Amino acid sequence: MTAFRFLTAGESHGQTLGVTLEGVPAGVPLTADDLAVDLTRRQRGYGRGARQAIEQDRAEILAGVRHGRTLGSPVLLLVRNRDWENWTRVMRVEPLTDEEAAELAALAADGNKRAAPITRVRPGHADLAGALKYGFDDVRNVLERASARETAARVAAGGVARAFLRQLGIECWSFTAEVGGVALDPAAASRSRDEADASPLRCPDPGAETRMMARVDEARSSGDTVGGVFEVVVHGAPIGLGSYVHWDRRLDTALAAAVMSINIVKGVEIGLGFEQTRRFGSAVHDVIEGRGEAGRWIHRSNNAGGLTGGVTNGEPLVVRGAVKPISTLARPLPSADLVTGRPVDKAHYERSDISVVPAAGVVAEAMVMLTVAQFVVEKFGGDSLVEVQDNLARYQERISRIPDAPSPGARPPGASSVATSPTDETGPFGSEGDD
Repeated sequence: MTAFRFLTAGESHGQTLGVTLEGVPAGVPLTADDLAVDLTRRQRGYGRGARQAIEQDRAEILAGVRHGRTLGSPVLLLVRNRDWENWTRVMRVEPLTDEEAAELAALAADGNKRAAPITRVRPGHADLAGALKYGFDDVRNVLERASARETAARVAAGGVARAFLRQLGIECWSFTAEVGGVALDPAAASRSRDEADASPLRCPDPGAETRMMARVDEARSSGDTVGGVFEVVVHGAPIGLGSYVHWDRRLDTALAAAVMSINIVKGVEIGLGFEQTRRFGSAVHDVIEGRGEAGRWIHRSNNAGGLTGGVTNGEPLVVRGAVKPISTLARPLPSADLVTGRPVDKAHYERSDISVVPAAGVVAEAMVMLTVAQFVVEKFGGDSLVEVQDNLARYQERISRIPDAPSPGARPPGASSVATSPTDETGPFGSEGDD
């Protein structure tokens, strides 16, 4: 068994985006059509820009799959950039000859914005910090990788994780909960998952969605951008993913890091999140009802978002992300020049969207599924899907059984039969310890 992980590569206007996944068990059914669904969902949404009309994202599976099933070896995916055709000279990999460099300079002098070096940094973007960190005098070298275009590769990788988790009965979905300060009303969320997914902002509340769209229109008319909140929900995750014994083994830690890693996300909540700070504990903590059908543990509510002590508790995982307004504005803010250090009236403008909350939710689904898949492989890992399924089934059967009532001093099943010294039970490290 190999640890589950992934890496992406590629630039926004480069020839292609790539992703390699390691640790995917053998035998998972997987085709390019499976990956195309989420890639298409990522491109939709009210407020998206012109780039989405150019790209028709589809992931090519180049390695790790044979006859529609994973092999247990690394999976290699490519998502080609159709816009590359318009950037072949500006973004070429090979060095430019003196003649080609002169031609590019001439194009820039004639007003070709693609050919011109970028020095007017954008507030809220990685431009300034990235250029200073890596020693660049052209911000193009920063924005090409810092661009949210990279998330197409993540969504392709998330499709592989989805295919794996689906075989274990684990499903994931997201929806738009808020745009520009307009939030949905859970009581008015009348749309099904499919209906919400097909709506302009992927929102289950039709009335709220209409008001959200008005906020997007308001931002568009003023050359501005608008953020919001998405919610990701995972059903079917078994009790016991993650651990409380170390900070970096907690699933909530990993989920928060994964979602926060999305370019535009500036805050993450699990369950009620910050709302818990405004309530008394009696109105926050989820009452445990006991065992239900098939030995399943039932909570009266799910304010904890399916995680207690960094471990899944059997309820749906609920993760929310705060999406900042996009940094590139049609009416740019004042800024400064990277080379001269002097103020400029307007920052650089690169083709942009108005709002990407629905798309950010799809990217967050991918990051959540990739994280859950990592923890599933860690706990139930095997070299093949059948082995993982068998390990999970035996574990679920065990935790669904009603155990024998414990008695004082009794050893747990499987414990050593070596006798303990009386001083172990009565001394300062026995019954008087901190436990």
